[in-house]
Amino acid sequence: MLTKAEITKLRALDEKQYREAAGLFVVEGAKIISELIASKYPLLEIYATDAWKNPVSDSRVRTVSAEEMTRISHFPKPSSVLAVGRIERVTLTAGELGHGLTLALDRVQDAGNVGTLLRIADWFAIDRVVMSPDCADLFSLKVMTASMGSFARVRVISAPLDQALAGLSVPVLGCDLEGSDVHLLPPIKDAVIVIGSEGRGLSASVQACVSQRITIPRYGGAESLNAAVAAAIVCDNLRRLAR
Repeated sequence: MLTKAEITKLRALDEKQYREAAGLFVVEGAKIISELIASKYPLLEIYATDAWKNPVSDSRVRTVSAEEMTRISHFPKPSSVLAVGRIERVTLTAGELGHGLTLALDRVQDAGNVGTLLRIADWFAIDRVVMSPDCADLFSLKVMTASMGSFARVRVISAPLDQALAGLSVPVLGCDLEGSDVHLLPPIKDAVIVIGSEGRGLSASVQACVSQRITIPRYGGAESLNAAVAAAIVCDNLRRLAR
């Protein structure tokens, strides 16, 4: 049986301030937690009801009642399993962005978009994702849920983008409606793809680091593309060209 203190702790992990203080995050859902277990992600605690069909025996699993799961769940409709992991921040190493493909997120504050962008980076085997500090928190439940486990497979770094991108010798491609056609790019193996927020685009300090603005040709009347959709199209083109 869960204590009141345990329930309070698990509920509080929904707040960034408490997550940072505790150094812990919470993730919920049978599919994503099964993926994390299969990939040997270091979860600390797992709380599950009898409805969870866990294929392996795991000493970290603690059985809770459906009522207890309702009390600790962060979803309107509780899932059958919830887990706690330790927050581990990755730091940018010197010269790292000069090799391979990097997806850089500038002020992308929608958690669903950030999670989807991580899935895109995972799908296209992008070497790393660099997020500006004012992006949605990587360890928020909404970001991790939208990433469907990709957050555990992708190297994600939080860093001021204007500093991280300054002085790079590789192309820094900024997605912009006024840019050149992405389909006309030559083959590129090393580059940084910069995605801005849908509402505000790229910040001025990041624009100053962009070596080339690129866009996806528009044939219809839509004003813009979702940030994640745009990133997927650009990543697909770069991977196709690099073959």
